[in-house]
Amino acid sequence: MTQDDATPLAQESLVLPTTSGPLTTVQVGTTHYTLLGTAHVSAESADDVRQLIDSGQFDAVAIELCDARHQSMDNPDAMGEQDLFQVFKQGKAGMVAASLALGAFQQRIAEQSGIQPGAEMRAAVEECRSRDLPLLLVDRDVGITLKRIYRNVPWWQRFSLFSGLIGSVLSRQDVSKEDIEKLKEGDMLEATFSEFAAESEALYTPLIRERDRYMALRLAEDAPPGRYQNVLVVLGAGHLKGTSEHLEAPLPENPTIERASLEATPPPSKLCKATPWLITALVITGFVVGFSRNTELGWQLVIEWFLINGILSGGATIAALAHPVTVIATFFAAPLTSLNPTIGAGFVAAGVELYMRKPKVRDFSSLRHDVTQLKGWWKNRVSRTLLVFILATLGSAVGTWVAGFRIAGALFGSGAA
Repeated sequence: MTQDDATPLAQESLVLPTTSGPLTTVQVGTTHYTLLGTAHVSAESADDVRQLIDSGQFDAVAIELCDARHQSMDNPDAMGEQDLFQVFKQGKAGMVAASLALGAFQQRIAEQSGIQPGAEMRAAVEECRSRDLPLLLVDRDVGITLKRIYRNVPWWQRFSLFSGLIGSVLSRQDVSKEDIEKLKEGDMLEATFSEFAAESEALYTPLIRERDRYMALRLAEDAPPGRYQNVLVVLGAGHLKGTSEHLEAPLPENPTIERASLEATPPPSKLCKATPWLITALVITGFVVGFSRNTELGWQLVIEWFLINGILSGGATIAALAHPVTVIATFFAAPLTSLNPTIGAGFVAAGVELYMRKPKVRDFSSLRHDVTQLKGWWKNRVSRTLLVFILATLGSAVGTWVAGFRIAGALFGSGAA
């Protein structure tokens, strides 16, 4: 895609209607890309989208959605179609829980404002269907974005991400309609993002900067110059400046290659992969050294390992209000799974919880609403099973480190024989 002739145009060049949100038009060859900055919870943004499409000047519409979020919009109960056991088996429980927490926060703002999340995206989808216009989904898959955020943030900062998600669920601060509408003021929003980037560049890059580039690349693939005459691009106001700058600058001849690189999940480092096996080897070595000194010390180390792992992991499932059988199973499984990096205590706990309390249809249908309230995470069987998995995993991890240090202290401390 050659873009040497890409130039920003004045809004009046297309005689576009006046909008409440920021509007930028970029011409690449014979194609005009009109980017509308929106607030994702705003009646005015939805009206802007309808008004622009109703003008009849666009022959294609691109929106800031991926396939997964588009399907979720069309089918809000899509979560109910997932096999929860496979979710845990494939290691997607954390991502599903994060998506629910983010959705709960957005839904709560929507309930306060009286506008459903993504009203402007829904308006674009509905208008395209009624007018038989091509609809282009140009955003990166939300799961990939979450994974890249997780991989990009140093391990010691990942707890802040987790606590931030919890805070988004716990917070009950009202957001006024005026504050929401201010999100469409480009300068203010860019200043906010700049301050945010200074505090957490590792988070800003995959969340904002990469997606700006990704959406420009998708436009170059799905709506290259010449395919359409006028393309309306509906995206959050925070992406307006970055995406338009990428469109104005030369993009690669083959955007697919770079776009694929932005979809790849960075693999964990070799140290991260080796750490669980190294811990297992050290703990078993500790047992061997303990028994080699005397049988009493050896059994003391084994019993402490068993009790610390079992109590912390099983106790964590109690905090999730797990079934008593789940608690008992986790207590006995955690000390063993902690020595086997191929299976986790959380997987065992979630599997038993699913067997004892299989979610019902109403749990899936009410899931999106239940998780908007803190108590709903324990009330709904689907979200509670996610909590069981997460808390059992955390409990087992803490138990492994605590018990490991206890073993090291017994073997090498001042009281060692």
